[in-house]
Amino acid sequence: QVQLVESGGGLVKDGGSLRLSCAASGSAFTITAMGWYRQAPGKQRELVATIITSGGSTNYADSVKGRFTISRDNAKNTVYLQMNSLKPEDTAVYYCNAGGYSTRGYYAYWGQGTQVTVSS
Repeated sequence: QVQLVESGGGLVKDGGSLRLSCAASGSAFTITAMGWYRQAPGKQRELVATIITSGGSTNYADSVKGRFTISRDNAKNTVYLQMNSLKPEDTAVYYCNAGGYSTRGYYAYWGQGTQVTVSS
């Protein structure tokens, strides 16, 4: 019953910035963590950043540390990814993820993905 709505992808120049947003909605579901993953052509889907709902602990891929910042608004069940100093190698489809639990157990949900393209 969880739906993820993503926005903010697009085309930017090398060194530019974008902010991705992902809002999770649904009832009887407690989100424990949200995050962003990406998949570039010919590569596996990889972790970009995650954030824990309780406490706000974050985790980043080495390739984006110092450039990307993940944040969340727990009241809105929304996660953001501020991407600065973008590089062409950041080009990928970015996927929102939400993990949590209901009375049925623990589940992870994925958004449809949003394209981020960084031109040289």
